[in-house]
Amino acid sequence: MSCSCCCEKGEYVSGLEGQGDTGAGTSSGALPDARADVRSAPEVRRSVMRFSLSIALFAAALWAAFSLGGGHGGVDVPGDPFFPGTLAVRAAFLAVWLLSGYRVLLASARNALRGRFFDENFLMTVATLGAFAIGEWSEGAAVMLFYNLGEILQDSALARSRKSISDLMDVRPDRARLVSPDGITESFAHPSAVAVGTLVRVLPGEKIPLDGVIEEGRSAFDTSRLTGESLPRDSGPGDAVLAGFVAMNSGVTVRTTSAYAGTAAARMLALVEGAAGRKARVERLITSFAKVYTPIVTGLALVLAVLPPLALALSSGSAPSWEGFSPWVYRALVFLVISCPCAFVISVPLGYFGGIGGAARRGILVKGATAIDALARAATVVFDKTGTLTNGSFSVTAVVPAAGFDAPRLVGLAAAAEAESSHPIARAILAYAASNGLSAEAVADSIEEAGGLGVEARIGPRRILAGSLALLTRSGVAVAGIADSPGTRVYVAEDGVHAGYLELSDSAKEGAGEAVASLRGLGVGDIVMLTGDTEAVAASVSRELGIREWVSGVLPHEKVERYEEIASRAAGKGGKTTVFVGDGINDAPALARADVGIAMGALGSDAACEAADVVLMNDDPRLVARAVSHARHTRAVVAQNIAISFVVKIGFLALGAAGLASLWEAVFADVGVALVATANSLRARGLPKRLG
Repeated sequence: MSCSCCCEKGEYVSGLEGQGDTGAGTSSGALPDARADVRSAPEVRRSVMRFSLSIALFAAALWAAFSLGGGHGGVDVPGDPFFPGTLAVRAAFLAVWLLSGYRVLLASARNALRGRFFDENFLMTVATLGAFAIGEWSEGAAVMLFYNLGEILQDSALARSRKSISDLMDVRPDRARLVSPDGITESFAHPSAVAVGTLVRVLPGEKIPLDGVIEEGRSAFDTSRLTGESLPRDSGPGDAVLAGFVAMNSGVTVRTTSAYAGTAAARMLALVEGAAGRKARVERLITSFAKVYTPIVTGLALVLAVLPPLALALSSGSAPSWEGFSPWVYRALVFLVISCPCAFVISVPLGYFGGIGGAARRGILVKGATAIDALARAATVVFDKTGTLTNGSFSVTAVVPAAGFDAPRLVGLAAAAEAESSHPIARAILAYAASNGLSAEAVADSIEEAGGLGVEARIGPRRILAGSLALLTRSGVAVAGIADSPGTRVYVAEDGVHAGYLELSDSAKEGAGEAVASLRGLGVGDIVMLTGDTEAVAASVSRELGIREWVSGVLPHEKVERYEEIASRAAGKGGKTTVFVGDGINDAPALARADVGIAMGALGSDAACEAADVVLMNDDPRLVARAVSHARHTRAVVAQNIAISFVVKIGFLALGAAGLASLWEAVFADVGVALVATANSLRARGLPKRLG
């Protein structure tokens, strides 16, 4: 209930929209900024103290009013209206009104000076002043008092939702322990001042300051804050570690591989903080609704206060009197109190915020409410293969030279051609050559990418090809009598002569098959795999994972085209969306084009993470199904909030107009529906049990 417009939370609106205090009609922004609190802890404590004082003063004023015999705040005390007891009671109620509602009054005045009259601050100010005008001093004070209670309770609820994201700030360490080249002396520096390639030491209980690779030592690492994994990760020399991992049982020495701004933790925080600008369609509708709703209900309240008593006076032939207007003014005030759209404008964005915060706790970073909406409507998921469904860590399993070549020479030619490539296949070939004491044939004079099919190297007058069978065929190299294989092969040719091939294997990721099964269980019927590998490789991996449809031989620049062909099938299914999941820089165009792009964030490329709508921090494909399930859960919570708010509001508006609800009931109804919707929003922080 304590949205910006009814509780003067300019800082909250700034967090919601990034546009400052915009008043009631526009306070349903996307998401609060992860860096700002609604109120600081001292401010919350002061609010609680003010409320406690207001309650005590209100109780004393009520006791005095009834002791004096008024029954309505002392207004009907017999005798002089300036009787000291009556004045004291009225002063007490006025003090309660000012103490508990001064934020509303200040915001109403400030917005009025800016020309924005029709907001919740205006409604509450007019309603309480009107109650005082007709002698309902206790009820006018009660409206502000219970508004203050709703504000305090909602601050607490919002803080709980915010905590999931604000805790992410803790993953960034504030210092790095630098190791001298001799490995003896140590010094400290802020991680932002540490260069790539520096050795840093991490003791048990300390956080890894920057992304890097372990040089010495082995430890179990707590990765839960960054990746959502509950089990410790055991890592040793050669293993990659990320900034924010906590060494648990022993120290390690790490060589940094990224600058401070480029760490996974920094990218994660930037992605979460950037989510604030992405509103869901339902939020934009609520914003538009609030702009129209508030002036309409204000006009209806004015009509309710004026027209019925005028009509009754004219029909009876008597002159209008205050006695005739008073009950209708009271009904109008009840109508105004009930009409405040706080539950709409706060519970909807809070529902999305709770969903995004809950997902972040599990290593799923969602860049805004638009991605939540699109994920919830997912009917098709398109997976890249290497690095997404498979580990992407190839190893050479066979070296098959052609006639006239031997294995060492074949490996030497392949290593020379792949020497400058960072592709996982190239790294596997170079690692195999090094581990077997083999060296490149010679240093290549030039190496050129061959259109996604492989590479072409020049060593003096010699021309070396290394890549797919299509590369050799296109170049006129005769290759005969080779059967297709479910493994990945790199074919090599020298000066137009086939030299043989190296066969490599890549294993499926743990949980990849479970991810496919979970998506089918959620009703995602179309699951497709795209790969640049051969038909045999694609068929083998797909069968292993339970994927029924795949497209092989896809070149990097063709991924968007293939995605669009697949997405066109889902377009006619009543607004259903198509998700693309990838990890590499060559996936970035498809991730950007997709209805929802999901990137593997732990080891994926920066380009993929920037282009995606969702980033999975631990590269676990099972999180794709969890993201879809969580999005649907969040959407259901938001829909429930809207339904609850509309039903209760419309019902009490009718009761208020009919004179069947008092100001007391109005304020309890308004506070109650806002708190129910806010409490319901907290459910969006959790995952459904079947996938939680």
